[in-house]
This record gives sequence, C-alpha cells and structure tokens, in this order.
Amino acid sequence: MELCSIASGSSGNCIYVGNRCTSLLIDAGISCKRIESGLSEIDVNPEKLDGILVTHEHSDHVLGLGVMARRYHVPIYATAETLSALSRIKSLGKIDPGLFRIIEPNQSFEIHDVIVNPFSISHDAANPVCYTIEQNGHKVGVATDLGIYDDYIVESLKNSEILLLEANHDINMLQVGAYPYVLKRRILGERGHLSNDNCGRLIRNLLHDKLRYIYLGHLSKENNYPDLAYETVKYELDQSDSPFKNNFLLEVAKREEPSVLVSL
Repeated sequence: MELCSIASGSSGNCIYVGNRCTSLLIDAGISCKRIESGLSEIDVNPEKLDGILVTHEHSDHVLGLGVMARRYHVPIYATAETLSALSRIKSLGKIDPGLFRIIEPNQSFEIHDVIVNPFSISHDAANPVCYTIEQNGHKVGVATDLGIYDDYIVESLKNSEILLLEANHDINMLQVGAYPYVLKRRILGERGHLSNDNCGRLIRNLLHDKLRYIYLGHLSKENNYPDLAYETVKYELDQSDSPFKNNFLLEVAKREEPSVLVSL
C-alpha cells in the first residue's frame, strides 16, 4: 500500500492511495493539470485510475473532478447526497451519471484487491464521509474536515499504518485573526475543522506498534503554519505514555506540491 498527498490544504486536496493493482484518488480538489503532474511525479498513469473517492462536495475537494471524469472516465464514489450536491455545481460541468457509484457510510466495498471503508464525519456538507483502505492486512486512513472526533472516528481509524489527518488551524490564530465571527464560529464548531491540538489528541488515541507514517493535512493558509502544526501535535504526543509515540515519521503534507510517496 502506498500514499502520496498530491496537495493538502484549505485551498485544495487530492490524495493518492494505491498498490500495484489498484490506483485511487481521495478527492480531486485541485486542477486536473496539477493532479496529472502530481501523479506523474510518482509514476502513476491517470488513465489507470480505478476510482475517485469523494469525501464531500466543497470546492477544495472537487475542483478538478469534472475534468478528470470527462478526460479519464474514472468512476466517482460518494454518498447519494454528495452526488446529488455535485450535480448542482455548475462549475464542474456535465459529468456522465454512469460514472457515479453510490456508497453508504459503514458499508465497506471492494475495488479490485482493496477494501474501502467509508465512515461518517461531522462537517457542514451533504452526508460527508472519510475513508480507510485495506489490503492484505495493511490499512491506510485519511480523515480531514472533522468538526469533532469521537470513539466512532477512533474506531474507524484504529490500526491504520499510514494516516493523513487534519490539523486545520491554531485556535489562537483563528480567534484573533481577521475572519468574521460567523466563520470563526463555524470552523470551531462541531461541523467545522479539527485544530492542531485536537489532531494531536486524536493521534494519541491511534498509537500502536505498526503505525509508520502520519501526515498532517488540510492546514489553513490564514490560521496555521506548518511548523506550528507540527510542534503542537508533537507536544500533544509527548504527553502520551504510549511506548509507540516515537515509532513513526510525522510530517506536514505540502499545500502546493506532492509530498513524499510512502509505502508499506
């Protein structure tokens, strides 16, 4: 199993997960040209994509979806509510409904040799989900746009060996920043985004002996810095008494370019 963050941030998200037999994208929130370029850097042919797993319909997750669908005829997996919302976004252009694959939270499905597990998240979108992907005993988890995390989220992500998790904002930067009050309230609310501190606390619940890589993703451009996200999460982890808190590589996913491809 491999993972590469092609782009991750409040301005656009696209994650590659795959292996020798199966190639998937989680979201397509950047231009088709940037997706093609990112896939080229890791020697993945976009014509060989087996699916795009959509988390929800916000533009930073679907910006390039229409062009990708028309150019490569790649199946699009999402909840019925998300697919309905996508059909109303005029900027995406027309997408062949024959490419749509309806999924449901908590109902796993197979794409070739991998098992995809969608799970519900608390975010202000139309029945949004995140995903874990399993193959031959290995597990990869990608979870962003989390208003909150709870036992259900922890259970869904448990035993992942590669994780990409949201560290969206520094709470103090957001509170004293220029965003209007309504937007601040949305981001801090239960249907908003996960802070650096809460990301670190979530990871503390996910530590285990086989965890190898963690990427911090979906950072806000206005209310966070990569070094701040890293140090805040690292501080939270240092408070843990787990023997596994230093067993993995912790990095911040890049906003504008692909991060290093990691594999199990």
